[in-house]
Amino acid sequence: MPINWSVDLDTGIEVIDHQHRQIVDFINQLEVVNTTHDKAKLKEVVDACVDYTLSHFAFEESLQEEAGYKYCKPHKKVHELFTRKVAEYQQRVDLGEDVGGELHGMLARWLVNHIKRDDADYVAAVKANMVDIIKEKEEKQETKGWFSRFFK
Repeated sequence: MPINWSVDLDTGIEVIDHQHRQIVDFINQLEVVNTTHDKAKLKEVVDACVDYTLSHFAFEESLQEEAGYKYCKPHKKVHELFTRKVAEYQQRVDLGEDVGGELHGMLARWLVNHIKRDDADYVAAVKANMVDIIKEKEEKQETKGWFSRFFK
């Protein structure tokens, strides 16, 4: 069954929500590939999903670190454990095992639970940090504009 994006999966951080939607698209592609039993296509989708997800994890963790999120290390550990689990599936795919259905179910459950529980926990810290960064940049622009008017 495909994952249908719903507002309860939104974090309110646009870039993160976009990345999560992309991961959902990969998981939904995996479901479609399962019906074809095309092992080469399965490997292609799994590898692309894993590559994208690893990039997402790194980005998400950097936002957390920058925001001073107090549970950044445990969150990173959750990502690492998940990555190891998925690597086992990748090995099985490489060996020619038909794990598409099993993998799809695990990914769909994990992602939805992770967004609703783990990711929801860091949102306030990251949003607050983003507001501070935007405010700081705006203040620098105002100062720069003031100086440039008087000292051209």
